[in-house]
Amino acid sequence: MIDVSHEADLWTVTLNRPDKANALTKEMLTSLVQTMRAAHAARAVILTGRGSIFSAGADLEAARAGLATSALWEDLSGAIADLPGLTIAALNGTLAGGAMGMALACDIRIAVPEARFFYPVMKLGFLPQPSDPIRMSALIGPARTKLILMGGQKITADEALSYGLIDRILPAGDLIAHAHLLATDTLAAAPDIARGIKNMCA
Repeated sequence: MIDVSHEADLWTVTLNRPDKANALTKEMLTSLVQTMRAAHAARAVILTGRGSIFSAGADLEAARAGLATSALWEDLSGAIADLPGLTIAALNGTLAGGAMGMALACDIRIAVPEARFFYPVMKLGFLPQPSDPIRMSALIGPARTKLILMGGQKITADEALSYGLIDRILPAGDLIAHAHLLATDTLAAAPDIARGIKNMCA
């Protein structure tokens, strides 16, 4: 349910459970953590999903069994944030709940016009993973972060772009090609220069 393709130094990691809105099970989360740790060998990583939804967050049954508060979510976002290469979230559709942490940990986020962004953690009676509000606030500010986390608002792609939550909106047919384009210069650069620039931007 997690597909990984390698094109030289470019890795594409795809959530492949479209019949379940790419909702994440414990096994999928564990696989993602392992994949992202292994991706230290990559110069660039594209994270995307199959179908019309990027991810609905935790699988409902798994969430009821405790996955919603699992440390695996924080392990995953930390593994992505620690990658030395360029990380691009190519959001093929709506992004909800704990899955938001994956995108927030990436360097760049691009999305289709139909994407929606929401994180109903408070309504469900849970705290978000610790790094998620910090990364979200760094991108869009404290008030808009509270709008999503405490106000329960579902944000459109246009709003997300204006807030700075995503960086570009692309038609679905152009999304992955544009992610490849964004990775081109990083893949062509000397690795130490690319890593140095990424570290300077942190």
